[in-house]
Amino acid sequence: MIHTATLTELAEKYISLEYQYGAHNYHPIPVVIEKGEGVYLYDVDGKKYFDYLSGYSAVNQGHCHPAIIKTLQEQSSKLTLTSRAFHNNLLGVYEKYITSYFGYDKVLPMNTGVEGGETAVKLARRWGYNVKGIPENKAKIIFAEGNFWGRTLAAISASTDPSSFKGFGPYMPGFGLVPYNDLIALEKAFQDNTVAAFMVEPIQGEAGVVIPDDGYLTGVRELCNHYNVLFIADEVQTGLARTGKMLACDHENVRPDILILGKALSGGTLPISAVLADDDIMLQILPGEHGSTYGGNPLACAVAMTSLEVLKSENLVQNAENMGQLLRKELAKLNSPHIKLIRGKGLLNAIVINHSDPEVSLELCIHLRDLGLLAKPTHGDKIRFAPPLIINEAQILESVSIIGKALNRLSI
Repeated sequence: MIHTATLTELAEKYISLEYQYGAHNYHPIPVVIEKGEGVYLYDVDGKKYFDYLSGYSAVNQGHCHPAIIKTLQEQSSKLTLTSRAFHNNLLGVYEKYITSYFGYDKVLPMNTGVEGGETAVKLARRWGYNVKGIPENKAKIIFAEGNFWGRTLAAISASTDPSSFKGFGPYMPGFGLVPYNDLIALEKAFQDNTVAAFMVEPIQGEAGVVIPDDGYLTGVRELCNHYNVLFIADEVQTGLARTGKMLACDHENVRPDILILGKALSGGTLPISAVLADDDIMLQILPGEHGSTYGGNPLACAVAMTSLEVLKSENLVQNAENMGQLLRKELAKLNSPHIKLIRGKGLLNAIVINHSDPEVSLELCIHLRDLGLLAKPTHGDKIRFAPPLIINEAQILESVSIIGKALNRLSI
């Protein structure tokens, strides 16, 4: 039985409107947010909460970051969209900025993380045919089990989670799966010379912050080199300073052939994603073969440059590393019998709940809400703790105190 604080009439009104008029494809924590500022969210009744989800790492820079909002407001009053039918004065500037920032020849701008994944798959297939010499319509993309990169038909075709794919077939052909963090299985898959690419999250976020063994990414890079397979890094959630490095791949100093970014590329203000690669891959796609009405729009270009600048100017990589270490240390000091495991890098962290009933994770999140901290379970017994990267030491200590109190409220 999950005990919840009584929702106010105002909150119930907004929730009932969603239930009546919206699709039932989400099951949110029962709280209605009206305002965000820094590491905090405020509900319609004015109650303040620590945000420990950060929009699934889309608001790494904090809610409504003043510099990002200033750029958003200024550019939106001047020009928002031209489509790619015409040039605009910001696209080339942004393309030069982001390719220099990450060290790639070219960028293909899109809107959402899943569009970035789809784009990477198309690029890899085309490269496989034109460069590797794979026979037409035979290219395979290998994915790691437990992955999550969205819910389009292609994304669910790569999924091992029945809640994502069941009842939506038939599925995309040419996709294969290997266990995550298993280089032996990966090498076996690569012995098929029709494999064009391996797409993997450096840390599996939606699966519950699953961290591979040290050396896994280095091994992936070496195997891709040996078998002439593209290494696609899905850094939509793990990138942009979240794990205490600018990219999670940087923990092992490996460079993917195709890099997918999203989420915090806009600081949580609008959908922006990007796919980066060098010329030998990116230039395989010709005019008319891929695109997006909104991809690379001037508003997105301006906002993305400011969002990336904030990451560096405010030293959020180092803050994520320092505060992540503090968070894990303080969680361990709680010594709670309800925590089976604490894991994470930087400020992408999770606890695994020590209980046979998966409903206990939801119960804990309701207690956290009541005490002033918002988080959400994933895959039953796991809860991500991923606050905005601007969080400071005092806020970490206060929020861990809340977590401790919530754990003490759990039923045994």
